[in-house]
Amino acid sequence: MELPVAPMLARIVDEVPAHDAVPAGHAYEPKWDGFRCVILRDGDQIELSSRMNKSLTRYFPEVVARIVSVLPERCVVDSEIILRTGEPGAERLDWDGLSQRIHPATRRVAQLAVDTPAELVCFDLLSLDDENLMPLPFRERRQRLEQVFEQVDPDYGVHLTTMTTDADLAREWFTTFEGAGLDGVMVKDLGARYEPGRRSMLKVKHRRTAEAVVIGYRHHARGSGVGSVLLGMYDERGRLVNVGGIGAFSQSMREALLAELEPLVAPEGEGVALPASNGRVRLVDAEAQYVALRPELVAEVEFDQLEGRRFRHAVTLVRWRPDRDPRSCTLDQVEVAAGYDLGRVLSR
Repeated sequence: MELPVAPMLARIVDEVPAHDAVPAGHAYEPKWDGFRCVILRDGDQIELSSRMNKSLTRYFPEVVARIVSVLPERCVVDSEIILRTGEPGAERLDWDGLSQRIHPATRRVAQLAVDTPAELVCFDLLSLDDENLMPLPFRERRQRLEQVFEQVDPDYGVHLTTMTTDADLAREWFTTFEGAGLDGVMVKDLGARYEPGRRSMLKVKHRRTAEAVVIGYRHHARGSGVGSVLLGMYDERGRLVNVGGIGAFSQSMREALLAELEPLVAPEGEGVALPASNGRVRLVDAEAQYVALRPELVAEVEFDQLEGRRFRHAVTLVRWRPDRDPRSCTLDQVEVAAGYDLGRVLSR
């Protein structure tokens, strides 16, 4: 096996396909919303490799300790690092808490491992001992992974993802599991080999649109024009609150936006209180500061989930809505999924 291993990817489809849509049949799994992680273990040497081949090992010492106790001494496993929050019976995934685990300070990393311990969900076995399993069909790799987990206590924090070949049940999961913070459904060909870096799987994700007010922008850190814009919505008290932002623009649009937003710049001391940066920049400099805008421009955006009062991930711009009153951009326009206990998903 050539290392490092780029995880196999998925392309988005609009709906859950039938089981018999491919000759070997489809299998369905929950789509976990965490950090994709390829585990490489050779005895006491353990590496947690991200989707972009960045090392996650130092940030999750408690996950490494669990791997030592649970997974075979020589293996490569495709997985997801997750973090759960909430009381038993009402647990859900905590994306914001998981994001905070990536911290430069060693002492802080150690403390977070105790305060907000992460867990591992495994869904593919790529290598075991000296055998490269990637050429095998997924059905066989799954069977081998199930054998690994026969004696693993699910309360230990290392889980085998649930799977079904029932398309109707997968469609039910798509709706109900969202209440636990999951992101959709994965669709895998039971007869397919593992193809690193290729979009050979399918995924069905929640995609919605909403309207939000543009309340600020940040200059592009490595170029000219607008780097990202900050969005707001009005809460039940009529307060404009930060709900996230948009950062994906073409260079020509970045340049045009800078000129278009200039007339909306709020006088000093006015406008909405903005964060120093987009939340992903830990060392903030002058270039990362947001410029406050008067709340007059409305954007229609596409997103997957609103968690609490923030979009869970980055959103994309659909179009500007000059016909919309900014005050109509309220939080209650967004449908909230009915709650579902994450513990019930992990214990299947």
